[in-house]
Amino acid sequence: MGYKTSVLRGICMKAIRVRTEIQKFDYLANFTNEFNIGKDDLIFTSKSLYDKYIKELNLESDIVLKDTYGSGEPSDEMIDNILNDIKNKEYSTVVAIGGGSIIDIAKFLVLEGFEKVVDLFERKVSPVKKRKLIAIPTTCGTGSEVTNISIAHITSKDTKMGIAKDELYPDYAVLIPQLLKNLPSKVFASSSIDALIHAVESFLSPKSNEYTELFSINAIKLILQGYIKIIENGFEYKESIIEDFIVGSNYAGIAFDNTGVGAVHALSYPLGGKYHVPHGEANYQFFTSVLRMYFEKNPKGKIVRLNKIFEDILGKEKNVYDRLEEVLDNLLKRNRLREYGMKSEDIKVFTDTVINTQQRLLSNNYAYLSKEDIYNIYKDLY
Repeated sequence: MGYKTSVLRGICMKAIRVRTEIQKFDYLANFTNEFNIGKDDLIFTSKSLYDKYIKELNLESDIVLKDTYGSGEPSDEMIDNILNDIKNKEYSTVVAIGGGSIIDIAKFLVLEGFEKVVDLFERKVSPVKKRKLIAIPTTCGTGSEVTNISIAHITSKDTKMGIAKDELYPDYAVLIPQLLKNLPSKVFASSSIDALIHAVESFLSPKSNEYTELFSINAIKLILQGYIKIIENGFEYKESIIEDFIVGSNYAGIAFDNTGVGAVHALSYPLGGKYHVPHGEANYQFFTSVLRMYFEKNPKGKIVRLNKIFEDILGKEKNVYDRLEEVLDNLLKRNRLREYGMKSEDIKVFTDTVINTQQRLLSNNYAYLSKEDIYNIYKDLY
């Protein structure tokens, strides 16, 4: 009785949740046969992936190509146009084969109960899920295949916004290393750095715990150790360890699905939204600046453990953030923000946008960042 009472008087806290079933196949054909993909299913993908991997399978499924609706990352207008074209179709399952943009869009293709997708982002309506969703990632970055999060550029606000609803969880995440072979260098670098940032922001989140850390720490190790091997052996070496990156990205997705991400993502959204900088690349511009400010504000907290993880992998001969930048700069070049087209007046506008629209993410920060702090990060990087 005493034990039961003490438990009842304690604090109940969710440790971890993985809502999506994860499966792995060597080849896409193995998956389509096992899941019996056919005429009742919609495959949402890109033209390049369709031509390279899907066309030869001669599936009876309907195919919708993102390229038909525009290039770049998702917007609410793009999603509305796709939904309008499939609204009279009775698909049982949507199969999303692609990177984060493809999967993020597909999450809305299984929903009903709204007129415009912006109404979901503005929390005006609640969605209803009417189809199953299978997410097959073809980059090693977003982790979207295991999260209930979707990001889109909201045209009326000229910025990116995120939504997190349980109806957005894929029913299955299917990992197929075949689809990540021969990724272009910039796509590989920006997507995998994005996964690293997911893992780091999850680790530092006040919502993290020993269970989420199992995934975030192992994601950090897989990705950074993989980078060291690639730098030592040449870029093509990534082909022999690509499974480390797809698994690392998946681990990071599980971690941040439970903890959220923070200031790095919050600050990147206005830049990516207005100047169409790819998501992972935009995140990297702010990554180490945010870490340095965190360390300045709270140098004795959990960031000490993070720095130790970095040092164990990267070495101790340099400042840990200098060494991190040195490694990542081998894969993806950082730029001054002005090189993306950003104007000096955007510094204040972006700061205000982050404060006004990204409180969901800022609540996950390791240390409190004031409006002045955020302004100064933009100013220093401009």
